[in-house]
Amino acid sequence: MAPVLLPSNLQVTIDVSTSTEGLVDVTTTAVNANFFSVEFYDLDGVQRFLSNEGTFAYRFYESGTYLLVSRAHASNIDFIEKRDSIEITITSSTGSGGIPSGGYTTPLTYPGYTLAWQDEFDGTSLSSDWTNEIGTGNGGWGNQELQHYRAENTEVRDGYLVITAKKENFASSAYTSSRIISRGSKSFKYGRIDIRAAMPSGQGLWPALWMLGDNFNTVGWPRCGEIDIMEMVGGAAAPKRGDSYTHGTVHWWNDATNTKADFGGSYRLTNGALADEFHVYTIIWDQNGITWYFDDLQYHAVDITSASLSEFREEFFFIFNVAVGGLWPGSPTSSTVFPQKMAVDYVRVFQK
Repeated sequence: MAPVLLPSNLQVTIDVSTSTEGLVDVTTTAVNANFFSVEFYDLDGVQRFLSNEGTFAYRFYESGTYLLVSRAHASNIDFIEKRDSIEITITSSTGSGGIPSGGYTTPLTYPGYTLAWQDEFDGTSLSSDWTNEIGTGNGGWGNQELQHYRAENTEVRDGYLVITAKKENFASSAYTSSRIISRGSKSFKYGRIDIRAAMPSGQGLWPALWMLGDNFNTVGWPRCGEIDIMEMVGGAAAPKRGDSYTHGTVHWWNDATNTKADFGGSYRLTNGALADEFHVYTIIWDQNGITWYFDDLQYHAVDITSASLSEFREEFFFIFNVAVGGLWPGSPTSSTVFPQKMAVDYVRVFQK
């Protein structure tokens, strides 16, 4: 067997951004390299990326000195490597782990309502009200999504639920993230629901805070009904999409026309992105309708009194997730920086 011709003259250029704290761009070149890889060692472990072009982007969220291992490959097991240290300094008001420290908040009481349930995500683990959904679902969870959901991408720390989307190879997927549900534990019909959260950002990111009818396992979707309290279609260059838009939508089965039906609205920040600080995503829901609010500003409503919308007069459970790719946002691009985080400060359900 002929010896493997290893690459040579591996050159690594590291550019620490002066405009986005913690963002690092890495460019690798070598002679006779078939592809390149870079390993970023951070507080979440080792994040490994592959590239045919030798360009990489990664964002750190804590100050410190971090190890970077760059490789030029002839094959997966035949390569040369170079090790570098990166000094990262975070000075902005962003809290630990890339979680914003400010933003909108809402009270613990409202006239005419009582607090029926809340999760403030204190402690160090999810409460028994939640379970993780694992894997790639059916057809990428019905939307051709690209991530593999793992419990390891869910954490509770510093008073937040944190879901992290990573670019990493796991099983047959190139990305990982997480998805938690309250099915079988906490379901609700009607009330005011407040969720305070900070979003990820970037092309191909699809975070969502939403609900499905309790009868999902028996009648399927969309006959069970779906209430999207918020969705964000990250980075998409299309009308009413991007990191500054939140979407509120209902999906159901229209018995009158025997077809799937949808009705949605959106709200756009005039400045900045949903990742810059915390916002409160709210619905007020009763037997007559559902109304959506962004930081207490109403932007959408639907009348549910029609017989064909009877799904929305039943019990619903919660789903919180960050998808990567899929039919709506499309795939990440080389400009999408990973890891990305969605942080949830609280979910509160008030009922009359």
